[in-house]
Amino acid sequence: MPQYSGKIVFYEGKCFTGRKLQLSGLCDNFQDWGFLNRVNSICVQSGAWVCFSHVDFRGQQYVLERGEYPGFFLWNAHSDRMGSCKPIGMHGEHYRIEVFEGRHFSGRSQEFTEDCAFLNTRGCPKRWVNSMRVYGDGAWVLFEEPNYRGPMYVVERGDYGCCDEWQAPGANVQSLRRIINYF
Repeated sequence: MPQYSGKIVFYEGKCFTGRKLQLSGLCDNFQDWGFLNRVNSICVQSGAWVCFSHVDFRGQQYVLERGEYPGFFLWNAHSDRMGSCKPIGMHGEHYRIEVFEGRHFSGRSQEFTEDCAFLNTRGCPKRWVNSMRVYGDGAWVLFEEPNYRGPMYVVERGDYGCCDEWQAPGANVQSLRRIINYF
């Protein structure tokens, strides 16, 4: 059973100023808590979180681990728009992911147990990752660019038969890393 624990605090102003919203579980719409969709700083007190630019866990994803983020540029955002968030399920410390060339687990595959800054160095050219299986205990972040840059997508234990299932517009995964959850 996954662990969903943690605490995160959102601030309307930069450097932890202005109104704040403190959460310890998922929130599908910040406005339901009387908080506008403008977030300029965040303090992750525990756990690992995925935040979304829109309500209902849609839009651009941002992964935030324990620490302080005094400005939105520190979580790779291009604006202060944020509408929902949820803690990332952590099951333990054993990480394993298998990526497939074809949809629905077909074609060649590659297995990873460690971070990979550029999948091309492991034989996975651009637009090669069309499905995947996440085994083991931990969650992963997929990036559209090498060196953990660009749009990101969180995958937890389970099967993902096509890129739509991890909310990506295409099969463009060029780097991946484990989410290390520090409580």
